[in-house]
Amino acid sequence: MELLKKYTNVLYWIAMAGLILWFLYSKGWILANFESIDAKQAIALLEKDENVTLLDVRTIQEYKSGHLRNATLIPVQELSKNLGLLKQDKNKKIIVYCRTGSRSVSASRILEENGFTPLNVKGGIIQLMGAKAELVK
Repeated sequence: MELLKKYTNVLYWIAMAGLILWFLYSKGWILANFESIDAKQAIALLEKDENVTLLDVRTIQEYKSGHLRNATLIPVQELSKNLGLLKQDKNKKIIVYCRTGSRSVSASRILEENGFTPLNVKGGIIQLMGAKAELVK
């Protein structure tokens, strides 16, 4: 019985470590081959840099409720099969945003694996609105 208790404790800590690693990975805080920027940096880049593309990876409904001007919509679930829509932008940085910054991490991983240079917006459109980004419908 004592041996079973030891193994149960070990398994618990292994599971907890796995959950923590998964969380860190899903947020792009570890094993990320792309840069993450905050909302103010994203707005400044959009205003100053002509060599930047803007990609919204939310759903169609979210996009229609308000998005950044000139943003291309490709929902993250459809990104892999629609990379051709971005091929002309391979030499440009791509600012990627979603609602809170989680889906854009997944999208940034896909883009990076396919030769693009993504810049993930930490905090997504929520932080962009907080930084006074102009939304259009």
